[in-house]
Amino acid sequence: MNLIEKLRTFGKKPFVLFSLILLLKSYLAWLVVFDSKVSFMPLLTEIPFAWLLFSLIEWFASKRKLGYYLSVNLLLTAVFFAVIMYYKYYGVIVTYHALQQVNQVTAVSNSVFSLMDPYFLFIFIDILVFGYVLLRKKKATTWKSTVATRTQKKGLVSAMFVVSLVLCLMNVLPNRASMNEIVKAGEMGILNYEAYTIFSSKKQELVDSKEITQESVDELKGIRKQTDPSYWKAAEGKNIIVIQLESFQNFLIGLKIDGQEITPNMNRLAKENFYFPNFYQQVGQGNTSDAEFVVNTSFYIPPIGAATQTYADRSLVSMPKLLKQNGYNSATFHTNVVEFWNRGELYKALGFDHYYDQSFFGQEDTVFFGPSDEMLYAKTADEIEKMSKSGQPFYTQIISMTAHHPFTIPDKKYHMTLPKRYEGTFVGDYIRAQNYADYALGQFIDSLKQKGIWDNSLIVLYGDHLGLPIYSLDRDDKDLMEEIYGREYGYSDMINIPLIMVSPGLTQPQTFDQIGGQVDILPTVANLLGVSMNNQLHFGQDLLNQTYNLLPQRYYLPTGSFMSDKALFLPGRGFEDGTNYPVAGNIGDGAEATEEEYERALKLLHMSDSYILQLPAKE
Repeated sequence: MNLIEKLRTFGKKPFVLFSLILLLKSYLAWLVVFDSKVSFMPLLTEIPFAWLLFSLIEWFASKRKLGYYLSVNLLLTAVFFAVIMYYKYYGVIVTYHALQQVNQVTAVSNSVFSLMDPYFLFIFIDILVFGYVLLRKKKATTWKSTVATRTQKKGLVSAMFVVSLVLCLMNVLPNRASMNEIVKAGEMGILNYEAYTIFSSKKQELVDSKEITQESVDELKGIRKQTDPSYWKAAEGKNIIVIQLESFQNFLIGLKIDGQEITPNMNRLAKENFYFPNFYQQVGQGNTSDAEFVVNTSFYIPPIGAATQTYADRSLVSMPKLLKQNGYNSATFHTNVVEFWNRGELYKALGFDHYYDQSFFGQEDTVFFGPSDEMLYAKTADEIEKMSKSGQPFYTQIISMTAHHPFTIPDKKYHMTLPKRYEGTFVGDYIRAQNYADYALGQFIDSLKQKGIWDNSLIVLYGDHLGLPIYSLDRDDKDLMEEIYGREYGYSDMINIPLIMVSPGLTQPQTFDQIGGQVDILPTVANLLGVSMNNQLHFGQDLLNQTYNLLPQRYYLPTGSFMSDKALFLPGRGFEDGTNYPVAGNIGDGAEATEEEYERALKLLHMSDSYILQLPAKE
């Protein structure tokens, strides 16, 4: 009996055939997302959902029964595959909300394909086989006719539908309160979780805008008001140059591999100026664009979607607007097209006077989405020089991009030779790309000095987001990270980015050990400039005058995650079954976050969401 005959014989019972196929696919998804060993969970959570759909087919379909089975199989296969690929990048379970990102996928296709392990493609094998059979018209006609009759066992199908519905409800209803989305999807089942996110339309009630004051925010944050803050007006009147470094993680600072210094320019800046090694990202679905939003507003990212797509219709309070009131001109520089991540609307909402995108930088020396960092810095330096000659102080934000996932920069951009053990690895590609990014940054620094801009500026450098997600690393990559850290690479390491502040005549070699996040950049800069934020709500704090900090996290970590000076906390169903991870400086001391901090972190997120959604629409 050949393959087609076997398939046709088994295919006479498509309910059974497609149940087995989807069970195997669910095990593949669970293996990737939940690191699941063989268990009954996929059988108890995923298959009942499929049976609901199959029962409907058996009830109502006749002539096109096989087509419906194939369509359901294709749809659920797409869901499982999307879940796998999204988890490998973000570490979260994809939902229908991510459809907003569809227009971004083609732009980051290299990143998507780099995440794909070959065995993921097993999920499509049956579809290829079915496609082959259906192309054989005679065989396909025979197969379709064997399953075309409507089932006569309506009672059995009805019983199957009821049992499956009951099992789905038993998986969903008791687990709705779980805070951690990964835990929730594991308890409900992936397919049930996806359906739940579609049909659960409960909206959180907004906090009255009159109740959202700086005093209430500061109380939740644990901020102590300073009557005579340190460094007040220390950089008064200076130009502000903010450099956002693509995917730059803090472990790169000071790193040497077999004696090779990876980021010599950043190392020098960190050693000779204000350096904050315990600084953390606070981005979400929008990645780089989210970092731009958080830094310029001192608000948190939205619970769903990118800030550029969710909040860009609001009249946002921001750094450009605050500085404009104090005589500053503002501009932002990015070599991608401004339409990417809806940045054009974001920049209007933030109040930038000018933006420069790919239409300004051109198509010369392109890498990934646009011109290289060398082109970015060279043309930006010339434009900044023009701005400086106006006699008006300026604020510029510069977004680097060449060291972008998947970090496979062209050979002509290599400025180091990797040790053999790093060649061909994700970690190795990342390190080489960041070595290039540091080289280009060094050229920019030299140019600013030659043009006489450096000495009269406050330069702020930070990473926009992580580059090496734990869930994207294979065994070899994890071993390399353990070699670099001298211990296992953890969640707090993953989201740890550097912050460096440079101002000739002001900053001296000093390391600030308190934790901080991207929301803290705006109030810290405002203090240095001597610009009051008393009338501008913000959720960050001045890192030069506060020690304790509370940093709510979203998206890359489950809802309810936060950082304090004690630990990084990730919830389970709630606080009680959550997990504490050490932060830098607390390795091995057993410090734990408190439930009171957990509650305050959730309130801060809710307050930020409520405030922004009640802002007037931008003009």
